[in-house]
Amino acid sequence: MTADDAHRASLPTRPDPAPCDAAPSDTDRPGPAPSDRRTSWSHAPLDAVRGGLIGAAESVPGISGGTIALVVGLYDRLVDAAGHVVHAGRALVTGLSRREGTAEAVAALRRVDWRLLIPVLIGMVVVLLVSLRTIAPLLESHPVPTRAVFLGMIAASVVVPLQMMPRRFRALDALLLAVGAVAAFLLAGLAPAEVADPSLWYVFLGAALAINALVLPGVSGSALLVVLGLYVPVQAALDDRDLAFVGVFMLGAAVGLASFVKLLQWLLHQRRQGTMAVLAGLMIGSLRALWPWQDEDRGLLAPSGDLLGPVLLAVAGAAVVLVLVVWERRRIARAETD
Repeated sequence: MTADDAHRASLPTRPDPAPCDAAPSDTDRPGPAPSDRRTSWSHAPLDAVRGGLIGAAESVPGISGGTIALVVGLYDRLVDAAGHVVHAGRALVTGLSRREGTAEAVAALRRVDWRLLIPVLIGMVVVLLVSLRTIAPLLESHPVPTRAVFLGMIAASVVVPLQMMPRRFRALDALLLAVGAVAAFLLAGLAPAEVADPSLWYVFLGAALAINALVLPGVSGSALLVVLGLYVPVQAALDDRDLAFVGVFMLGAAVGLASFVKLLQWLLHQRRQGTMAVLAGLMIGSLRALWPWQDEDRGLLAPSGDLLGPVLLAVAGAAVVLVLVVWERRRIARAETD
């Protein structure tokens, strides 16, 4: 070994170097693999609170529960857990139909972090039901200040998927972000439909579409229900305890989630850079639905009246999200050092 070789060998190495003449593809740097580490039951109260924040977001047209899942650090783990559950369901059907047993389905269910998923789901469902009776009426009676708070929260949340990119921001990422923003902006501008007595097949399809907002930041499940004319009928069915309506809605949601979550799981692990760019764009475009000044048909209006109040509320909403982001980052850092 020459002196130069010895000097080069003593230098610290840098993992995964990218060629200077070409940017690595997403497959060169996949997202993090699912972890086998299980959450402790001692974290259940905190996870229930984080699930409650997701449920509260789902009750507000214009806000996606997936956005809040990103902010509170649950997004990847919830998508992985949902992917395992979907795989278990498919393996169960296949195993029984082919008389191959249920071993594969049981193995998939064992990979689910139930100590995380159960508290999150409980908190999400409880707060969602409460929010439908509290936040939604507040939005109707005080639309400008309420939208201002949520506008600030979602605007500040855009930083989260950008920070989750495995590499530096590229020109392709800017294009994907722009496409996502335009798509979400156009979707948020669709006029709401009015369906007094929806048929059950329509309820099934609407639930299958709206549930994907739970795992797709920037797309609001409540907003989709408003566009489809199902938001008010869903509230009425819950109030009236219409079991047939609620049952078909839950079945459609299960089918819709199962059809999409495996694709999203693959994108997060194999095309993470571009996926995060699209998610950031969807969140930016969704801000249209939260513009404080709108007419009855969701058309955008120029600011009017007291401007200081909505601005301060938007800043306060953004500050809350940034505090959550910093807290989550420090929590992860402490967990890694333990």
